[in-house]
Order: sequence, then structure tokens, then C-alpha cells
Amino acid sequence: MAEGGKMAAGSSKMAAEAAVGQVVLPGDVLLLPARPEHDAERLPLGPEAAPRGRLLCGPGLRRCAAGLLVTKCGLLRHRQPGGGGGGAAAGGAYWVDSQQKRYVPVKGDQVIGIVTARAGDVFRLDVGGSEQASLSYLAFEGATKRNRPNVQVGDLIYGKFLVANKDMEPEMVCIDSSGKASGMGVIGQDGFLFKVSLGLIRKLLAPKCEIIQELSQLYPFELVLGMNGRIWVKAKTVQQTLIIVNILEACEYMTSEQRKQALAKLSGN
Repeated sequence: MAEGGKMAAGSSKMAAEAAVGQVVLPGDVLLLPARPEHDAERLPLGPEAAPRGRLLCGPGLRRCAAGLLVTKCGLLRHRQPGGGGGGAAAGGAYWVDSQQKRYVPVKGDQVIGIVTARAGDVFRLDVGGSEQASLSYLAFEGATKRNRPNVQVGDLIYGKFLVANKDMEPEMVCIDSSGKASGMGVIGQDGFLFKVSLGLIRKLLAPKCEIIQELSQLYPFELVLGMNGRIWVKAKTVQQTLIIVNILEACEYMTSEQRKQALAKLSGN
């Protein structure tokens, strides 16, 4: 491993763009394209004078003098700025997609928490991390000192992280920047809560996920996905709910054809 941004002995170097989609190991160094330096006294003109986007360093990576240092084993991913082209020099984000078991809170992540205690004006929530998160009673839509939300120990809360770093206690809210709930808050008492891998959650949250689209044609149901690996699902009957739960748990290890065959058998019954 490397410490203080220095490379470890035996670590490999490769271009970041060429390594996208490949397996990277801790200690690998990803080289970024050099950016031409402009003369400070001259005003650059032309297409090359367009402002360059900011390059974001995501989970599993750390900045070093040579570029990006890999700190976690997995597949290297890259997202273009705004979904368009332009390469790494124009910005975007790099991160390592790995099969991580324990969830680490990240600011802005929407998760499902379980209320474990109530201490004064703050609720304590289990979010599956190394420590519990706090949630103020004022962090709900329309909540005031007189109009407090009806939250009991054992309730499920769908919210997002407002504060999440290694030096501070995680803090959650159930409102967006405009003070609206936007689907967040206390989840209904009925339904089934279960846990899956973080990799499957990212797959289900991807735009136009085929798994969700195929399941919606089988049964009508409600679904809440948390970035901490927790899923809450509710269908018309208990039997339909359990069928959806079993399919979601098994689809991580099934191919697309196997999943379609299983859904075809269920729809025929």
C-alpha cells in the first residue's frame, strides 16, 4: 500500500482512460492527461480556451502527485461530465466499483434507516454503517416545535445524508433543499424489508434498469431502494411480495436469459 500519496514498491502505472472497465488493485497509479499551461499574460482564444471541467475523485481512489492512487480493489468506472464526451481532461468522475459489504455513509446518499432510540429532539437511526445516524424532528416537511412528526422506535425512515464524513457523526434529513419531502419520510408499516449487496443496489438504481421494468410487468408493487443495501417492497398480497423479494435476491447471480425464463414461468401461473 502507499502512504502520504507516495507510490508503493511494485505498483503499476497506467493511463486512466485505458483502465476504465478493467480490474485495478490497491497501489496502482492512474495517470491523467497533462493539461497545457497557458501564459498568464495572454488571453487564450479559440475552442481550446473553453473552461475545463472539474475532475472528481470518487470512492476507492485518492489523489497523488502522479495522478490517482487506487485504494480499493474493483472495476474502474468513469462518468463523463454532463453525460457527454470530452475525455478525462474535460472533467467527469472516476471511481472504483467494488463488492463492498459494509456501507460507508456518503453525503447525499438516500438510505433506509431503522429508528432505534429517541433522545430529546433527535432520533437515532441504524443505517448499516459503523455508527448510528442522527435525525432531527425538524428535518421533516412541515415539522415545527408544535407539529412534530409521529415517529416511533422501530419505524423505517427513508432519507438522505446531510453530513457524512469520518470526523463527524452522520446526520440525515427527510427534506430536499426546498423543504419538500420528495418521497422521503416514514415508510409504511406494511411491506417487507430485506438486505442485498451494494453492487446490486447500484444496478437497480441505474437509469432504465431492466430488472425493475420486467418486475413491473409481473405484479404492481411499491419499491424503496436505499444506497445502504436495504430494499423495502410491498405488493397486493404477501405471496406476491415474497415472490418479488426472492427474484430481487436471486437476480444478482442470474443472467438476463435466466431471469426472463423465471419471470415467464411466474407470469404463466
